[in-house]
Amino acid sequence: MLPNETRPVEWHRGPYTLSTDRGRLDLDRVHRFLAEESYWARGVPRDCVARSIEGAMSLGLYCAGEQVGFARLVTDCTRLAYLMDVFIDGAHRGQGLGSWLAQAIQTHPDLAGVTRWMLTTVDAHAVYERAGWRPLAHPERMMEVVKPMPRASEAADTTIENRE
Repeated sequence: MLPNETRPVEWHRGPYTLSTDRGRLDLDRVHRFLAEESYWARGVPRDCVARSIEGAMSLGLYCAGEQVGFARLVTDCTRLAYLMDVFIDGAHRGQGLGSWLAQAIQTHPDLAGVTRWMLTTVDAHAVYERAGWRPLAHPERMMEVVKPMPRASEAADTTIENRE
């Protein structure tokens, strides 16, 4: 949910439900995928995943009540929305669910005024293109700072140091 969102928003497609209700998320499932199966967050500590969910709009994808997908959207609700940590369980891939998720989130009523939507991907360009996403028109204008992601043992050490 967004900070000002009073109730979760849901989208339905056949047996699937996409929901912004954080209470439905299976944190262990999300952490397991990100830490063990993703190429972008391998080894991420569980507490980092929990904090990232709290600090963003988090979306769960469900089939028959079981979580089969996830995404986070970091946004100011006006000018920028950054879609990240998207995954669909392998048994549910190939049905257009990733494209549906990337398209559906853009229809959230609290995000109607967002003018720039962004994401990064190594291998799912076609998935997002089906949802209307395009490569950056001017990638030369973009810059980044990339810092190493803390691992579980490092996160624990940092927490202790910050308390002193």
